[in-house]
Amino acid sequence: MISNKIEKAINEQINAEMWSAYLYLSMANHFENEGRKGFANWFRVQFQEEQAHALALMDFLNARGGRVVLSPIEEVPTSWESPKDAFLATQAHETKVTSLIHNLYAMAEAEQDFATRQKLNTFVAEQVEEEDTVRDIIDDLTLVGDDGTGLLQIDRELGARTFVQPVL
Repeated sequence: MISNKIEKAINEQINAEMWSAYLYLSMANHFENEGRKGFANWFRVQFQEEQAHALALMDFLNARGGRVVLSPIEEVPTSWESPKDAFLATQAHETKVTSLIHNLYAMAEAEQDFATRQKLNTFVAEQVEEEDTVRDIIDDLTLVGDDGTGLLQIDRELGARTFVQPVL
């Protein structure tokens, strides 16, 4: 059995993952409306990944005898000034998610809930990848600035991204 404290914290993380998914879906639609299909694709794939994270936590909680309680998802922003602004917002958000995962990990460790801690190892590693990827995209966007050719190239690169079910 999982403790009530860990169950509540995992449910909060599920909500955070669903909010992340909703945020990235909003970003995808923003860029779709701007005709930047590659950027839209990248954020749509990100949306799918965040849903997969939430589902993995739901499956884990159910397997441990806990109860999944879905809470309302708070409103998300719907527009950004530029691709770089959207990725800077993504970077800030992923940093926050990393902090949430670390706090949950610390709680599991303090409670000696080794199963939850083990499950969260994959999320810790995933966050390293998330932050690194976004940082690389921001670096590219900084390099090209407002150059249309550079932005077109980045848009095409981001359009090639496909969803791969994460192993969580």
